[in-house]
Amino acid sequence: MFRLRTILVAAAASLAVATGLIVSGPAPEAEAVPDTIPLTITNNSGRGEPVYIYNLGTELSSGQLGYADAEGTFHAWPAGANPPVPAPDASIEGPADGETLTIDMPKFSGRVYFSVGEKLHFALTPDGLVQPAIQNPDDPNRDILFNWSEYTLNDSGLWINSTQVDMFTAPYTVGVEQQSGEVLSTGELKPGGYSAVFDGVRDAGWGDLVHNGPDGEPLRVLSPGHGVSTGDVPADAMSDYIDRVWEHYSSNTMTVTPITHEPENQYAGTVEGDVMNFTDGSGEVVASFNKPDTDSVFGCHKDLAAPNDQVVGPLARTLCAGFNRTTLLDNPNQPDPDNSNFYQDENTNHYARVIHEQMVDGKAYAFAFDDVGNHESLVHDGDPAAAFMTLTPFD
Repeated sequence: MFRLRTILVAAAASLAVATGLIVSGPAPEAEAVPDTIPLTITNNSGRGEPVYIYNLGTELSSGQLGYADAEGTFHAWPAGANPPVPAPDASIEGPADGETLTIDMPKFSGRVYFSVGEKLHFALTPDGLVQPAIQNPDDPNRDILFNWSEYTLNDSGLWINSTQVDMFTAPYTVGVEQQSGEVLSTGELKPGGYSAVFDGVRDAGWGDLVHNGPDGEPLRVLSPGHGVSTGDVPADAMSDYIDRVWEHYSSNTMTVTPITHEPENQYAGTVEGDVMNFTDGSGEVVASFNKPDTDSVFGCHKDLAAPNDQVVGPLARTLCAGFNRTTLLDNPNQPDPDNSNFYQDENTNHYARVIHEQMVDGKAYAFAFDDVGNHESLVHDGDPAAAFMTLTPFD
């Protein structure tokens, strides 16, 4: 079976602005951002296999799902079927090791995939595109080395990030060139960081998250957000910490300021039974969360689901980040801005801890709401001249 995954128009950019994680000034005039910008892909991987590029997502002007070719021309997906039918080949031949390729990115909200050695398998249902779901052992992409970057390019600029929300695998960096010529980049691993992530996850006792390829070599590390459902992480991995948090705030108060540019909007959280209630300044209950389980924490869903509003969603995001970073017991004021306090508890998100430790700038998207407090591997510019992806060595 395939797992259906859709690309939403509300990607990192709109989420970040809505929750105050990116404080943006007035949007540029619409004509300031051209219809396409160049994306230069550099292959410094040190590997000799062919590389394939895919630019998939939502065309913002029409809301249609589809793909862009190397010239930035949009192609809507044809109708799908049940069972799923193969999607048209949207691949672009990528650069060989030591070479570069420049393609055009249209105003899109989506993903730039790259695969190494073999093309990816995509399919279509009546509801849209079926994308790779590597947590499924029957997924046809399970044994392919691939990764992706997420981006939104619109009239307010470019947001592009590296992501490890689903898995850690083929390393790469992303960047954006400003009109001044300065380049902002993120996602770079420390020397030896690729191997160190695999070793660190194993050392934490989460070695079952490591998936090997047909040659027996490590192919990827599955995120614990998927690992609970696959049995690769114990279903009670966070239970002890969750119990301690619930007990602590049965007699103490957590103060949450979820939107950085609205410091006057604070909420007080206390636990009654199996529910944590948050009240506003008037004492009115504005959000309630059932005691979460490990899956809710690692997936930032279920009991910690975050609707796209201005109160419950930001509170859920902050609470989930605090659980993953295990800062809720040591700091009653959330979110904790000091990343030296993160992942200090024995029961923590070791996957996120290890990945952040191995990043040159300390930033990563190791779980869904890793952008709380701007600790995510994302770059943004309101008037971008160009974008970059660099495939980096597997060391």
